Amino acid sequence: MTVNRRVFIRNAIILGVVPGAGQALKPASVRAEPQKGGLFRAALGQGATTDTLDPATWGTNYFTSELGSIIGNSLTEVDARNGIIPGLAESFAAEDGARKWVFKLRRGVTFHNGRTVTADDVVASFNYHRGENSKSGSKPGLAIVSDIKADGAETVVFTLKTGSPDFLYETSAYRLAIFPATDGKIDASTGGTGPFIITRFEPGVILEAKRNPNYFNAAEPYFDAVQLRVVADAAARTTALITGEVDYIDRCDLRTIDRLQQSSDVEIDNVTGFSHLVATMNTTVPPFDDVNVRLALKYAIDRDELLQKILYGYGTVGNDNPFAPTLKFATNPEPVHRYDPAMAKSYLKKAGLDSLKVDMSTSNAAFDGAVDAAALIKESAARCGIEINIVTESADSYWDTVWMKKPFMLSFWGGRPTIDQHATQAYAAEAPWNDTFWKDPRFNELLVAARSETDEAKRAAMYAEMQQSLHDEGGQIVLMFNNYVGARSKKVGHGELNSNLDHDGTYMWRRWWFNT
Repeated sequence: MTVNRRVFIRNAIILGVVPGAGQALKPASVRAEPQKGGLFRAALGQGATTDTLDPATWGTNYFTSELGSIIGNSLTEVDARNGIIPGLAESFAAEDGARKWVFKLRRGVTFHNGRTVTADDVVASFNYHRGENSKSGSKPGLAIVSDIKADGAETVVFTLKTGSPDFLYETSAYRLAIFPATDGKIDASTGGTGPFIITRFEPGVILEAKRNPNYFNAAEPYFDAVQLRVVADAAARTTALITGEVDYIDRCDLRTIDRLQQSSDVEIDNVTGFSHLVATMNTTVPPFDDVNVRLALKYAIDRDELLQKILYGYGTVGNDNPFAPTLKFATNPEPVHRYDPAMAKSYLKKAGLDSLKVDMSTSNAAFDGAVDAAALIKESAARCGIEINIVTESADSYWDTVWMKKPFMLSFWGGRPTIDQHATQAYAAEAPWNDTFWKDPRFNELLVAARSETDEAKRAAMYAEMQQSLHDEGGQIVLMFNNYVGARSKKVGHGELNSNLDHDGTYMWRRWWFNT
């Protein structure tokens, strides 16, 4: 039997998984009926010439995050209310206290190369990310898997090291799209099962794709073709939308959003999600290896000013807890890290310093307005006895030469739908994307224990302690939680928007339509 969302919620109560809150921006009663056809053109603010079709590399920018939903499908998907629904798997069931998960694949689904999807393809696709030499961002989350087996052509059985009610969220990851395999090795270059087939791919420039005529969901996609352009400059994206050169832009220039709001042909989408803008400190490199220096910097930044002057109110201030307030089990640790020069100076004194001078790398590749944010941070920190030398880096190579390489930099995280998934990917000691290089044995112990804990109160207490540790000792300064603010032509319609990731959870390519 197919497990729909309503059935999953019922089962989730048993397993201790309660979907979080999404955001419904437009009720069905005022939506135009979906229409088939047309070329959907989008201008995205991120992309790099080093982007590839290798799914293990996806996720360092929003352009590659879209690939899994355009050319592939994952076993499960996250819906607009942060619940789990079937994807390439038509049903799933937990056994043995969620230590075993059984997925039944949809019958007759074919890859873009014409071959029918089998359980062996699923096993090979997951094992590719689990491999010993894998650099995939999904590898930490799959470390819980002890075995994956095909049970016939249409059933896949995952055996976990411990029970995990949240495991279904891991299988929804865009980079865990299923690709055809030969002798246990996948080939993503020919495409997966997704709604579109690539016709042109120039990394960092453009991707074009046409409708997959054999897509398993007859109702989707609505567009005949899609085009993704990388347009790093926010003003250029705005102009492209207003002049009709594109139908959608992401990462609206909030400084000039009034220009879009005044256009009779443009609609703004403002979604509260899990994304957050951060200043990242490498906790293994002096002076950031001293927790007192880290705390001094956390008190030296005027986040309220950043919210008003960088996000123009489209978000909320951060408190050095990376888990969005809307997530289940999220807390707001005390003391709240507000701008306080006296506190900043007191922590410098504890570090044995009268003043501090550090370099901070920035680029608008990190987030729109990051260069201006760096200037504001420099000003507020100066009043705390901290001199910040701003190093403006190349936008095109920022994620290759700066991220996880420079000790103090501005960055962003898209967030994840569960605390376990985000913590495993970003803060676990050996996680390949642990960009603060912060390692705490107690944090890792709690992360593993909470994953299989079915007692809600005990699990909440574990997650609360973990969040307190990140707040007090971690190397991530969570500046702000930013809303997903995009703009589209009014001829483009959509349903309830997904808050998990930008671009309708990366699903807009097949879920949106032209009204006429």
